[in-house]
Amino acid sequence: MIRDPGDLTASDYLDGAREMAAANRPFLAHLLAEEAARFTADPATAAGIRAGFPAPTTTTTREETD
Repeated sequence: MIRDPGDLTASDYLDGAREMAAANRPFLAHLLAEEAARFTADPATAAGIRAGFPAPTTTTTREETD
C-alpha cells in the first residue's frame, strides 16, 4: 500500500526506524528516528528518540566479499 508521505506521523517514522534497526540498517534507522523526533512536540521525548537511534559512526569498515 502506497501512502502519502504528508500523512505519516511520528509513530509511523518510529516504527520504520525500529524495523530498519532490526534489519541491521542503522543509518536508515537514524534518519527515520530524526524525522520521528522532528514531528514530536515534547523536547524530552524527541531527545529520547534521538538517543535511542544514534548516528552510526563513519569509522566502521565494511568487509567486501565477492
